[in-house]
Amino acid sequence: MTKTIFIDGAVGTTGLEIAERLSGREEFSLVQLPEAERKDPAARRAAINESDFVILCLPDDAAIEAVAMVDNDRTRIIDASTAHRTAEGWAYGFAEFRAGQREAIANARFVSNPGCYPTGFLALVAPLIASGLLPADWPYVMNAVSGYSGGGKALIERFAAEPDLAFRAYGLSLDHKHLAEMKRHGGLTHDVIFAPSVIRAFRGMLVDIPLHLGPIGSVTAEQLLEELSDFYAGSKIVSVEGRGERTELLISENDAATDKLELFVCGNAGGYHARLIARLDNLGKGASGAAVQNLNIMAGLDETAGLRL
Repeated sequence: MTKTIFIDGAVGTTGLEIAERLSGREEFSLVQLPEAERKDPAARRAAINESDFVILCLPDDAAIEAVAMVDNDRTRIIDASTAHRTAEGWAYGFAEFRAGQREAIANARFVSNPGCYPTGFLALVAPLIASGLLPADWPYVMNAVSGYSGGGKALIERFAAEPDLAFRAYGLSLDHKHLAEMKRHGGLTHDVIFAPSVIRAFRGMLVDIPLHLGPIGSVTAEQLLEELSDFYAGSKIVSVEGRGERTELLISENDAATDKLELFVCGNAGGYHARLIARLDNLGKGASGAAVQNLNIMAGLDETAGLRL
């Protein structure tokens, strides 16, 4: 049976890419509002309550408002905003990062899409903490660089207006909105020291976690690689590899869209220094691709259907 879907915030970057991934799929029918009604509360309320699934691509306050409009017991919600990522009653929409999460998503009525940066961080760290190879009480540091599309329309317009702007470091107050999400779902004792930045590339992201393994214990980079490889074995979306012959990891200015998540473990000759690195598309597995994957899981379909792999 065809399921109806309403994308609230469909004209934003994330909403447009979700619609592209759903295009031509017979399992779903998109509920669309005329331009004049797109921000009308009554029209939005009607669309939300008439749909089987609603995907929220909105600012946090608007997402909270949209959830409050639900007045039935059947509409299921996927929220791509930050609003519900640590909220009680919401399943965290990252199927791969821990055992049982896929089932939690499948059975949930309310699912919160992960943030793009936390997706890379948790994919690397959460399984290693769960296995006991890394401690939950370690003061983790994360350096990350993203394409400017992750900042939405305002940042896209800024890069267009400032052609000489190549690199933007931000989050200098050390209170980025993704910190609570990483701490909660990683089971961490401390907040992560997070150093985000944006480059002149539309999409793409590298998340880099440096580790001095000596103070942690006897664990080596090779052990971390083996654990991650075993944990994600068989995944169609997540891949794991060591550095091998690589001397660099790249983001190109015009990289194609992808919903893959690539994980790398790089260690020095002694194995006591390591860099855990995730490479992903901030609009793919970091946003739109994750939303479609969660939709597939909730609808009981092949979770990779419509994804760009």
